[in-house]
Amino acid sequence: MTELATQLIHHAYRPPEGFEAVAPGVHKASTVIFPNVHALRTREWKDKSGYTYGLHGTPTTFILEERIATLEGGRFCALVPSGLSAVALVDMAFLRQGDELLIPDNAYGPNKAFAHVELAAWGITHRYYDPQNPADLADKIGPTTRLVWLEAPGSITLEFPDLPALVAVVQQANTARTGARPILTALDNTWGAGIAFNAFQLGADISMQALTKYPSGGADVLMGSVVTRDEALHQQVLMTHMRLGLGVSANDTELVLRGLNTMALRYAAQDAATRGLARWMQGQPGVAKVLHPALAGSPGHAVWQRDAKAAACLFSVVFDSGIAPCQIDAFCDSLRLFKLGWSWAGPISLCAPYDVPSIRTTPWPHAGGLVRFAVGLEAVDDLRADLSQALPALSA
Repeated sequence: MTELATQLIHHAYRPPEGFEAVAPGVHKASTVIFPNVHALRTREWKDKSGYTYGLHGTPTTFILEERIATLEGGRFCALVPSGLSAVALVDMAFLRQGDELLIPDNAYGPNKAFAHVELAAWGITHRYYDPQNPADLADKIGPTTRLVWLEAPGSITLEFPDLPALVAVVQQANTARTGARPILTALDNTWGAGIAFNAFQLGADISMQALTKYPSGGADVLMGSVVTRDEALHQQVLMTHMRLGLGVSANDTELVLRGLNTMALRYAAQDAATRGLARWMQGQPGVAKVLHPALAGSPGHAVWQRDAKAAACLFSVVFDSGIAPCQIDAFCDSLRLFKLGWSWAGPISLCAPYDVPSIRTTPWPHAGGLVRFAVGLEAVDDLRADLSQALPALSA
């Protein structure tokens, strides 16, 4: 008789087919079992027609990839362990030694740092362009340019660029080329999240997100995605993804799938709360300017009105030049509901002070310090009261 240990590992029971529930099943695997040698040798995973190894996909990850592709208005999706790894995957899939990368000067800081250190060490150069000036992008594109990053709006300072105009500049440069690899455009769409606008309708070739933010919504999981409409681009992403050994856990995938169910509601609620608080902050003492794409006078407001239908949970406040950095720090320390922390789009409101001139290559037009706020799901009146009680610290 077979020993008990073997019976437990090779148990014959299989549950019946036909189980349906609201939540997709959570399939955990490194090893995937094949029924025979022919299947082991021929089964395909790249088109989602089969399963070969846990790293290459399970029913759980395939479901999330398909839903994220739908969210973004794309056709193909690859999941990665974080938003930054999505940036790195795009760079490594499409750039080679001798190529040049162009990055918005107001882009997500780690995107710039990856180019400055890793890409530079691999013989890939980069330059920064002014995303509010398509002519500057046109001037920066050179014979070795192969990838242009886009970001809407800019990280921290929230300028909303004219994405169609920037894409048109790249398309014009591609038209003038003969025989060279085309320049691709990749959009960091974490802020828009597939809800505020459709990246592909505005002309992007690739759209990536930090699923850490809105799709998760719980401030408890790290994940990213790379979405395309073009199958050839997706295959290039997918093969680099495979060679790098990138994978996401089934439990993290489960959390993002759960978060997607409430994402549209959360985005709308945080959008409304953020606009209200941003408008209120405009009238407070010590505030020189409030940056938010939906506010008139904020950089790119007219373009946001034309191209977007919603806005995320971020706004930034530039304080009067006479307010010292230590006073701004004291203001942040005085906040009770707004916690100090990175990331955003979770249930808890956050804030962080930034030294903007130190993270840009072009002149920053404001003399005062800046604090970025991320509005959570607390009651707006309570958040307003929290800001109000902390404001006296600016003059202490």
